[in-house]
Amino acid sequence: MRRFWIAAPMLLIAGCAVGPKYTVPSAPAAEAFKETPEGWKTAEPRDQQPRGDWWDAFEDRQLNDLEKKLNISNQNIAAAVANLQASRAVVRESRAQFFPSATVNPAITNNRLSTAFGQSAAINYTSYALPLEASWEPDLWGRVRKTAASSVFAAQASAADLENVRLSAESDLAADYFELRAQDLLQAILDATVRAYRESVELNRNLYNAGLGNDEAVAQAEAQLKSVEAQDTSTAIERAQYEHAIAVLVGEAPSKFALPVASLNTEMPRIPLGVPSQLLERRPDIAEAERQVAQANAQIGIARSAFFPALTLTASVGLESVSFANWLTWPARMWSVGPSLAETVFDAGLRRATVAQYRAAYDQAVANYRQTVLTAFQQVEDNLASLRVLADVIAEQNAAIEAARRNLREAEVRYQAGLDPYLNVIAAETVVLNDQQAAVAFRSQQMVAGVQLIKALGGGWDASRMPGARELTGDSR
Repeated sequence: MRRFWIAAPMLLIAGCAVGPKYTVPSAPAAEAFKETPEGWKTAEPRDQQPRGDWWDAFEDRQLNDLEKKLNISNQNIAAAVANLQASRAVVRESRAQFFPSATVNPAITNNRLSTAFGQSAAINYTSYALPLEASWEPDLWGRVRKTAASSVFAAQASAADLENVRLSAESDLAADYFELRAQDLLQAILDATVRAYRESVELNRNLYNAGLGNDEAVAQAEAQLKSVEAQDTSTAIERAQYEHAIAVLVGEAPSKFALPVASLNTEMPRIPLGVPSQLLERRPDIAEAERQVAQANAQIGIARSAFFPALTLTASVGLESVSFANWLTWPARMWSVGPSLAETVFDAGLRRATVAQYRAAYDQAVANYRQTVLTAFQQVEDNLASLRVLADVIAEQNAAIEAARRNLREAEVRYQAGLDPYLNVIAAETVVLNDQQAAVAFRSQQMVAGVQLIKALGGGWDASRMPGARELTGDSR
């Protein structure tokens, strides 16, 4: 009865937990995005995010196949998956502290007593023991609960990190793919230009041989041809580098990977934006930073629990004898049970310093979270601005190409009529080629900006896909 009145107060306070209550830190969010391109509107609730795989919006079968392969074979994703599995194991480890631990330690020991204490001869005997020991530390101040919660928050951060790694790899692949297709388009333009310049060289040679031209025009045409041939050949360098980068992303050796040539003819899709506040739920890196704040908050509670006494309940039961024949008999039974209470009375400020350390870590996590949110808004606005401006630039550049072509036709007519030197034709052809190259660069920038905007908006992810504590405690292997 006395033992009950000793233990009862301890059990009554087992529901107490120390440490600050967690609330999600505030983060700045505007009512609407500033740089929304003309014609784009805030997404309705039914189309806030892309449905299915986000890259399907580009309607490119080759890209779709590569993205699916990436999600199977990319090694950065595989490493993030392994990290999540380790975090799940830590959750199970921390939750095991809610339960007693038991050990069994059978032993057969030969002993010899010293003769130094007056006995006439040494005593030799063998002891046989089969103890079963159990211990349990009730979670009086919530230390175990805070530890388990901290491990869950860390595992959720790992899950969000996995999705962030996956999204980064997917967007890198899409960007490299469109850059490679831009190189294919540029290669086609340069190939066509080389063929046209070769015809010009041949034409000027024929005119010169017929006495209707001059050697200067032939030399100028040949110089122009060689210059463009060099550009045409060098284009293969960048294409090869993009192809190698894609190979690594999909988990293949670059020497065994190849993509067939195809032009960049993908149209820029309209991307539903939603409102800025939804960005907090759509980006895995923001979710990861928020879970890290929650983990840091739980660590403060763990540190504060060290200020309170720790109660440990231990029990031992088993068989013990000095005779093997009597070892497993009823008289050989033994048992012990009892609580112990431990409290640190002096630590030279260690616990206070530990709490201060974790409070500072919490403040750092909050600052990192808010910085992640601000960076997310910046990335969305940057890419919206790029798409808005590039839409106008591409239209203007296409108009410039048409004007340059008209000028080229006029220069060719005037040269053939003997009114202008061939140098005027070369100048006009150079303007056309430069304008075409610029148009390809702008189209490539537009496609990459579209990919980066989708990444900045979180792809197709949202916070509802974050695993809960119950999912994390299960073994997925």
